[in-house]
Amino acid sequence: MSDLKKMYSTLSEDPFPGDLTLRLGGAELRFAKKTWTIDGAEKGLRYGENPDQPAALYELAAGELSLGGVAFRGPGHALVAAMTEEHLVQSGKHPGKINLTDVDGGVTVLQYLHAKPAVVILKHNNPCGAAWSDAGLPDAFDKAFTSDRIAAFGGTVVVNRTMDVDTATRLTQVYFEVVAAPDFDDAALAVLRTKKNLRILRLPGLAKLEALAGEPFLDIKCLNDGGMVLQFSFRNRIRSTADFLPATAERDGVTAVARTPSPTEAEDLLFAWAVEAGVTSNSVIFAKNGATVAIGTGEQDRVGCVELTIYKAQTKYADRLAFAEAGLSLYELEKKAETDETAKTLLADIRRRTAEAKGGLPGSVLVSDGFFPFRDGVDLALSVGVTAIAQPGGSIRDTEVIAAVNEAVPQAAMVFTGQRSFKH
Repeated sequence: MSDLKKMYSTLSEDPFPGDLTLRLGGAELRFAKKTWTIDGAEKGLRYGENPDQPAALYELAAGELSLGGVAFRGPGHALVAAMTEEHLVQSGKHPGKINLTDVDGGVTVLQYLHAKPAVVILKHNNPCGAAWSDAGLPDAFDKAFTSDRIAAFGGTVVVNRTMDVDTATRLTQVYFEVVAAPDFDDAALAVLRTKKNLRILRLPGLAKLEALAGEPFLDIKCLNDGGMVLQFSFRNRIRSTADFLPATAERDGVTAVARTPSPTEAEDLLFAWAVEAGVTSNSVIFAKNGATVAIGTGEQDRVGCVELTIYKAQTKYADRLAFAEAGLSLYELEKKAETDETAKTLLADIRRRTAEAKGGLPGSVLVSDGFFPFRDGVDLALSVGVTAIAQPGGSIRDTEVIAAVNEAVPQAAMVFTGQRSFKH
């Protein structure tokens, strides 16, 4: 077993060259490989997605690109790829590919949440929980962590404000692998440094994401045959609540118009749609009071995704009760209940309260990265107390989908985003 553990601490041999050039027509983009001097040795990426996959990080160093009249992000605007030794405040087990892409996933979300202190906790390139708060970073962290404390274990925390000692103290009560912030208070840094394997990244650009949010970059996807798909990066058109479109549709002479969200509902929809940009499709997000309640990722059908996300919300709700009242995870309490009558009684009570509370979903809003092909997913969301929904619109059955929210008691709201937010 000890030999197997070595694979995670052994660095992959890096055979990649120091520079990379990409030519598109008459444009030439030059990239430079990133390495860092750590503990007196030059090191690049620890490894790729797995320990036996060598990998290298490249930063755009020179060249400009414009396609279809759209200017792409040029040199000098990198965030994660621009890291130097100065930004690696504490390298811990210095970063591998997954660590950096999780931080980058945080950037994807936070670029649309610059208006308030915000926290995103990520694992495997998907948010576990996210929140923003007028009360500050500590409150945002608590809400993001509470959303799914089980998935957050071993994750990456990315914030858009200077890390304060209060937030840092909360963070060190849990095992995280990476924390990234635009800056750190001295007291916060001292607390974080007590976790010797924690990778601490100071990325000043996290405080300036608003300026980058509208600048597209060249998004490259690689195929298994070595081919490449090039696309413009996703650009979120919903930057304020005023950008939502009224949910209205007409079919067979019937016009359907949905209720407009309240200001509170609209702000939660705005927040959730920003988080949606960082979630693997096919996905939905339940959110309430500026925080995610449950995030459903990567499912094949939309109603199934809603169903599984409701299950996740109920499971996480029960786990929060179990941890608060017994100091155990839900799964630990279930195991203990097999032989302990007191634990069995508590578990039954927690399940009863979870069912009564519908997993904390009543009063939440829901966003969907794609339209609803049928009203079944909407009806399912309404059954657990969702009061407002945002979705792209454009389904042949939009009139039926709108009818679902109009028939709800009390009537629910719906808006269209006018764009899909798939991420594959």
